[in-house]
Amino acid sequence: MTDAATPSEGRTAPPSNWNLPNALTTLRIVLVPFFAWALLADGGESVTGRWVAFVIFAIAMITDKVDGDIARARGLVTDFGKIADPIADKAITGMAFIGLAIVGDIWWWVAIVVLVREWSVTLLRLSVLKHVVIAASQSGKIKTTLQAGALGFLVMPLPHGDAHGGAFDALGLPGEIVFYAAQVLLAGAVAMTLWSGYEFFRDVWRQRDSLRGASTARR
Repeated sequence: MTDAATPSEGRTAPPSNWNLPNALTTLRIVLVPFFAWALLADGGESVTGRWVAFVIFAIAMITDKVDGDIARARGLVTDFGKIADPIADKAITGMAFIGLAIVGDIWWWVAIVVLVREWSVTLLRLSVLKHVVIAASQSGKIKTTLQAGALGFLVMPLPHGDAHGGAFDALGLPGEIVFYAAQVLLAGAVAMTLWSGYEFFRDVWRQRDSLRGASTARR
């Protein structure tokens, strides 16, 4: 006699929130205050503090890439990860923009424009997450890469002259040259931030009927 199938039979249990990708995401969030402290040490004039901030930022960017790859490869995508991952990303980059604006390495209007775009997109993406999944666009990926490069360089103690750029001087790259190259990257990052934001809101608008249908179905 064959046993009757239970309702749960044949279903795959959702992955536990206690997994490596989520741990890496949580680590990025925990690192934000330490990053801020190191970046703003002595008003941004501490060479040691700036290098520590750079190392923390680099760890955050690397784990951002690694946790996503692991989650998708091992089937460990969770609701917690979907929510926490973008928050972690925007927290560390947002703190970098704010901190660099405080110490005078970038203009405040740049930080404000980028932060308004980043957080408005993130909040809207999270609000429609249960109804429509909007994949990252190519322009969004380019934006992320440019932001990471520009912020990574600017977090270093390069804007303060050759005395703080010795590691680059040894390679024939004065600190000021690297700093201004970072400014070019930043300009590209701002442009792609605005363009990818436009594409995101355009795609959401195009899917508005799907969103309305999903909202009505839940009532």
